[in-house]
Amino acid sequence: MARRHLEHHRTGSIGWLRAVVLGANDGIVSTASLVLGVAASNATKENILIAGGAGLVAGAMSMAAGEYVSVYSQADTEKAELEKEREELKLDPEGEHRELAGIYVKRGLTPELAKQVAQQLMSFDAEGAHVRDELGITETSAARPLQAALASAASFAVGAAVPLLISAVIPHGALIVSVAASALVLLAVLGGVAAKVGGASPVRGSLRVAFWGALAMGLTAGVGKLVGVAV
Repeated sequence: MARRHLEHHRTGSIGWLRAVVLGANDGIVSTASLVLGVAASNATKENILIAGGAGLVAGAMSMAAGEYVSVYSQADTEKAELEKEREELKLDPEGEHRELAGIYVKRGLTPELAKQVAQQLMSFDAEGAHVRDELGITETSAARPLQAALASAASFAVGAAVPLLISAVIPHGALIVSVAASALVLLAVLGGVAAKVGGASPVRGSLRVAFWGALAMGLTAGVGKLVGVAV
């Protein structure tokens, strides 16, 4: 009995994983940095929470808008390329056949076999063959603006909520240390998980994300401290 060949590839999760990781990372870093900066300026706990809450809402909307516009631009480009390819298939099918065969020759097929493969694929689905092998657009890589926007906004809000909640429950005197420490731990975990899912080294992913998070929080807290002293 033949054994089924099962493989798990990560390419199908690249789109949503990128949006989720970017959103959560930004939520933690920006909100924790904002909280630390305001706290370092000797602000009251109420003002810290107000600033953090405003940062959560503004950041989530900014992430959603930015991701939507960016991915929609990609979708527009893909749509234009598809229309162009359909027109070329109508006007010059023979030329498109030669073009597709040439792609397969570059990938290692003999010219004769490449012509046969191109002919069979175009007979089955000419547009699909050219979209996939000439343009490089597949179902897993196609742009999905709304999905990316929602994923970014939701993940940002979840990430931002953590330092905000810690700020609400921790005594004012221990707020800076608690927020900074918890944010670094979360960033390290997030970086490690994202790297693991993507097939990279979890340790490197953790260190990379934690380093930039620590740098952002340190700089923001320093600015807040300077402002507080000046005032």
